[in-house]
Amino acid sequence: MLGGRRYDIASRALVMGILNRTPDSFYDRGATYAFEAFLARAEQLVGEGADLLDVGGVKAGPGPEVTEAEELERVVPAVAALTARFDVPVSVDTWRASVAEECYRAGAVLGNDISGFADPRYLEVAAGAGASVVATHIRLAPRVPDPEPVYDDVVADVAGFLVERAGRAMAAGIPPERVVLDAGLDLGKTAAQSLALLRASDVLAGLGHPLLLSASNKTFLGVLLGLELTERRDASLAAAALGIARGCRVLRVHDVAGTRRVRDALVAVLDAGAGR
Repeated sequence: MLGGRRYDIASRALVMGILNRTPDSFYDRGATYAFEAFLARAEQLVGEGADLLDVGGVKAGPGPEVTEAEELERVVPAVAALTARFDVPVSVDTWRASVAEECYRAGAVLGNDISGFADPRYLEVAAGAGASVVATHIRLAPRVPDPEPVYDDVVADVAGFLVERAGRAMAAGIPPERVVLDAGLDLGKTAAQSLALLRASDVLAGLGHPLLLSASNKTFLGVLLGLELTERRDASLAAAALGIARGCRVLRVHDVAGTRRVRDALVAVLDAGAGR
């Protein structure tokens, strides 16, 4: 569920369009930091058929400090503008409860938190707003370098973390259908570890909550395939196809149009097979 909307995700994944209000995003390098450029990009993603939009004001990786006031200034007006202009659910990509709270007041219905609910108020705020949340695995913390992560068993370790975080969310009063899981590819994982988690999407999808895949243009694809950032589109679409086939039901992507084509083709093939 997202806000008052229910989705049948048994076989059809939702496509989440990425919108950055940052001057230093790893992908667009600040191309949508200016407000008019941000709105133009949002209009493009909605036109391409995005099922929901994800707004972020601080990049996940290391960089200059972004204060709470700066993040609020970047994302709250953006969320308000999107909810006023488009009939599409809006997610806020933040690990600060205070920022999430203001964005819920501005119309956001999903808190996408890559910190794994490190802020002790995050779940309380989401529950009070009736919002959904994304529980993401991260080994250390956002914006902290983690170049040599070690796991006993990366799939089992991540699965255990996600189950525990989902339990926290439900204990805070958030219904299970409003708790989404994310393995956190590239977040404290080597390329090989991220690939192992992508391959194990069926295991994570079996944990009892919708599974989000955020693989679009990620570093692990570049490392594994020797691709520069601008060369990862096809690899990102292949990752999306594998993710859908193995149970991912929310796809956080830069290429909405291409991902929708992949998603719709898979639905058509699966439906045709089921009708034999």
